[in-house]
Parts: sequence; C-alpha cells; structure tokens
Amino acid sequence: MSIFQKIIDGDVPAYRIYEDDTVLAFLDIHPATPGHILVIPKKAAEFVWDLTDETYQALMSVTKKLALHLREQLPQQYVHMSIVGTDVPHAHVHLIPFDTAADFHNPKRMDGEPDHQALATMQKRLRLT
Repeated sequence: MSIFQKIIDGDVPAYRIYEDDTVLAFLDIHPATPGHILVIPKKAAEFVWDLTDETYQALMSVTKKLALHLREQLPQQYVHMSIVGTDVPHAHVHLIPFDTAADFHNPKRMDGEPDHQALATMQKRLRLT
C-alpha cells in the first residue's frame, strides 16, 4: 500500500487542499516551493495513463482548478505541472508555483523535517471547500 493510499484512508495525516469522491489534493510536505500541491485519484493506479477516462478527466479538471487557484492566491506568476510517477507508485500530478525555473529545482528540500507551521498556514490560505 502506497503512502498516498494511507493518506486517502486517513491513516497518515496530510494538509488537504481539496477533496471530492474521485480526487484528493494536498500539500507536498517537502515542497519545491511554498504551495506545492499533489493531486491524486482516490482509486489507485500506478500510472495516469492506466486511469479510466472518467477518472483521468476528473483528475485533470481538479488540477486545472487548483492551478488557477494557486495563481489567484499566491504571488508567483506561473504554475508548473508535472507527472513524474517514479517516487510513489500511485498516479499523481505536481503543481508547483514559481517565477523562474530555478525556483523549483532544489534537491536539498527532502533532507530536512517538514515545516509543519508553514504547511498549516499554507493549507489555510489555499484550502478549497
């Protein structure tokens, strides 16, 4: 069972930003930049290409909604979207607010303890209900 499935099931806490019957979005605890969101389908599939068309469309619709929300709520001009799929075997989309590409290339971000205060503050700022 992946860490994402444990988050969906409520076994692992997460800074949830958005949730419906099909999709869950939460803050990355080691963000490339503040506001870095992971958007995942609730039904597990390793690759987005293996999702049903309905689930894929729901995932992309929520991803767009959240990207536009990031642009409204944060000062960054751009929102990077990527689907990598090598770190957790559960389909997911990264949304990373940025001004320059150098903003989100920070390999040291995974080394430290998550900044839970900053994550909680960002969650309050970005949460969609």
